[in-house]
Amino acid sequence: MLRRTNIIRAIVVIAVLVATWAILGTAVAQKAAVPKPQDKLALGENEIKQLLLLIGTDKNGKISKQEWMKFVEAEFDRLDKDKKGQLDVEELAQSKLRVSHPVNVGK
Repeated sequence: MLRRTNIIRAIVVIAVLVATWAILGTAVAQKAAVPKPQDKLALGENEIKQLLLLIGTDKNGKISKQEWMKFVEAEFDRLDKDKKGQLDVEELAQSKLRVSHPVNVGK
């Protein structure tokens, strides 16, 4: 009986060690997969440049308040399918940003 108890204890200890190793291994892998803050900025930089070129009509790489307001107003009008001056859930759910003119990134 004592020998059987020792075997069960050994199996439980091994199972706990394996589970701990698996949890720690997963945590390390997840931490390694998370980009550093500077990498996160670099990951979105191309999209930001595209957005600047999409919204900025004078193509100077900057967005003025006038350009921003014109873009937002045009997008609102495009999304407002029933032309009531309000966006409802269905209109917003179906929204997708469309490029109305070609965008050349990096030029």
